[in-house]
Amino acid sequence: MSNNNRTNVPTIDSGSAGATPDGILARLTAELDSFSPQLKKAAGFILDNPNEVGVSSIREISEAADVTPNTLVRLAKSVGFEGYEELRAPFREQMRTGFVSFTDRVRWLQQVSQSGQLGPLYADLIRAAIDNIEATFSQIDAEALTRAADAIWQSRQVFTLGVGIHHANAQNFTYLASTGMVEFHAIPRPGATPTDDLTWAGPDDVLISLTSAPYRDEVVTATRLAKEQGVTIVAISDRATSPIIRLADHAFQVTDDTPQFFPSSVATIALLETLLSFVIARADEKIIERVEAFHSRRHALGIYSDD
Repeated sequence: MSNNNRTNVPTIDSGSAGATPDGILARLTAELDSFSPQLKKAAGFILDNPNEVGVSSIREISEAADVTPNTLVRLAKSVGFEGYEELRAPFREQMRTGFVSFTDRVRWLQQVSQSGQLGPLYADLIRAAIDNIEATFSQIDAEALTRAADAIWQSRQVFTLGVGIHHANAQNFTYLASTGMVEFHAIPRPGATPTDDLTWAGPDDVLISLTSAPYRDEVVTATRLAKEQGVTIVAISDRATSPIIRLADHAFQVTDDTPQFFPSSVATIALLETLLSFVIARADEKIIERVEAFHSRRHALGIYSDD
């Protein structure tokens, strides 16, 4: 096949550096008709099952595709890689950092353990946590946090909505805020739905809404209804296209990439703690009396263990 027929096909550098799964799949598609029957069979399996490449060994892929492992090696070399593992590497990286199914993530983690690579996984987890925080705060400025903090402090009441992985984030933020503020509510409350809890919310109130892909419908629905009721929306989510980001008066996008089988909350927690600090900083002096009274009461009740 001449180079003139490849002008729209992503090029692949030698080795896996710079290669992407989409680029590899596009190259395989472009070259498919020129492959031998066995190479075509192997390429067809990868094109039909790209997620399997990142989570399955060469033996498993060869058995599933009904080809020999050497055929996969020859296929990789035919599109510019030194071997199959180099072709596979971008798919494994996508598994580590991109959005793939939770089941595939679990399979990938199991493979990491079986290969004895828990040390590198540990390093990946730490690096991902740091990268997520840095990426999140690189796109958020103090002015945006100040505006959201002012809306929260000046409101009649604040609702913090999170379900699933974000339930604990919402609960913890509300607990911390309640040490100095009165009308702070984590929703949904036991026995209620988020829309129930927001029935009487209005223009004087704030909803802090949290969800990440795959977005929870009850959160999106409650946020939309709250917006229709005139509630000020502070949205924290993972993408600019998130449905709650599009509804927000104050939108904050967090990065939650991780090798784990669930979205990382590290950056979300850091953002919530920072937002709360801005709220306290923007509050009037009665916040000092409230926090002091809260902790003095705990001491008086013997809740703290004083050594």
